[in-house]
Amino acid sequence: MKRLTKYFFEGLLFLLPVVATIYVLYFMFYKIDRIFRFTIPGLGFAVTIVTVIAIGFVASNFFTRGMVRIIDSIFSRLPFVKMIYTSIKDLTGAFVGEKKSFNKPVLVSLTPGSTTQVIGFITCESLAHLGLQESVAVYLPQSYNFAGNLIIVPRAQVTPLNAESGAVMAFIVSGGITAH
Repeated sequence: MKRLTKYFFEGLLFLLPVVATIYVLYFMFYKIDRIFRFTIPGLGFAVTIVTVIAIGFVASNFFTRGMVRIIDSIFSRLPFVKMIYTSIKDLTGAFVGEKKSFNKPVLVSLTPGSTTQVIGFITCESLAHLGLQESVAVYLPQSYNFAGNLIIVPRAQVTPLNAESGAVMAFIVSGGITAH
């Protein structure tokens, strides 16, 4: 009976991530295909990817950059829309693009002299505009979640990590399970 239980859990450990990944991909394809009303499975997803690439090409083209700036300016000025638009734009820019924000992994002592530490990313080196000249902003992602906390700590409590930021983010989000 012990052996059967062991095999069951090993099978579960293998199947659960595989089945969940397949289901998420199927769900994405199905929903996107329904939006476009395509009958060929996956065609909506392919059209979406090609459309995003085409818009990226147009947005980075010298001749259309002015139009992109005008649209950005309009969305950045409208009340309520500005809050949503700029938040999503900043969050997206933090992970992709030229201004990646999570590229300075650090170890933070939450209280001076404490041996308990957390791993995060410096997102703002200077908080002089808030009157906090000796502090930095550190983002602490949460494990198994897409949320996190922004904390302000004295610079002296922050130790830079000599590690690749993508690996550090994977380590944090996986709850310390992903070591590479």
